[in-house]
Amino acid sequence: MRWHPPGYGGERRSPEQVKREGWREQGVLAVSVDDQRLSWPERELVRQLAEKLYGKQQGNRESQND
Repeated sequence: MRWHPPGYGGERRSPEQVKREGWREQGVLAVSVDDQRLSWPERELVRQLAEKLYGKQQGNRESQND
């Protein structure tokens, strides 16, 4: 029987699983501003919170979507 610490050997966790466990275990939220599961107002709120906490993104996001 082999034992591997999390992240070393065994099965690799999906990014969604890592985000879910981060939220449930540590209260850390990782969400993409482009996550289509969110409505436009929810995505806008995420963007505004991120800009308040971390400043604007480098480069103009709106021009990237054109």
